Amino acid sequence: MKISVIIPVYNEKETIKEILRRVRQVKLDIEKEIIVLDGASTDGTREILEEERDNSTRIIFEKERKGKGAAVREGFKHASGEIIIIQDADLELDPNEYPNLIAPILRGETSVVFGSRFLSGRKGLYWPSYLANRIITLLANLLFNATLTDIATCYKVLKKEVINNLNLCCNGFDFDAEITAKILKKGFKIIEVPVDYRPRDYTQGKKIHWKDGFRTLYILMKCKIKE
Repeated sequence: MKISVIIPVYNEKETIKEILRRVRQVKLDIEKEIIVLDGASTDGTREILEEERDNSTRIIFEKERKGKGAAVREGFKHASGEIIIIQDADLELDPNEYPNLIAPILRGETSVVFGSRFLSGRKGLYWPSYLANRIITLLANLLFNATLTDIATCYKVLKKEVINNLNLCCNGFDFDAEITAKILKKGFKIIEVPVDYRPRDYTQGKKIHWKDGFRTLYILMKCKIKE
């Protein structure tokens, strides 16, 4: 059994070395591989990544920036693990959560786990962002008869066999809505596990904007209507 950690990166020179250190030091009972996909960073991230290759870390450089969803989907193609986890390159979420996140899958309880930032409260997220997350998650629940608390979480853990059934196509941050909607439409059970969350702001490099929220709502509706 192996877990593939997919890390999409764009202009994260301040955090990329630290997030790789944290992911590498996580102790698991199964083999671990790390796949980093750099979306044509221009801030020096690429140069840092050139020095971070090792036997457990594969670095893939995209020729142009296509978006988080495109990077993750490319990572899926290269993943050799039976379990896949998505990890953002910032430090908002802690890789030490991995054992708790993969536990329900290893126990055979489910094929999909989401790390929810909101099962135990707002976790310091700014009110506008929190409200947007609540609206998006509520709509997903209504459309797909679910009871989730956080569809926009980075921490999505899936068996590779699930991913192979989803036919994903979104390139941007709307990818989170698309993968959630298609998992639910296919009838896969999603178990949520609480995770700690330390949000950063736009001055620290946060990239998602209000326009992404409207795109997310559109994707949810599209996935509901389209067979």
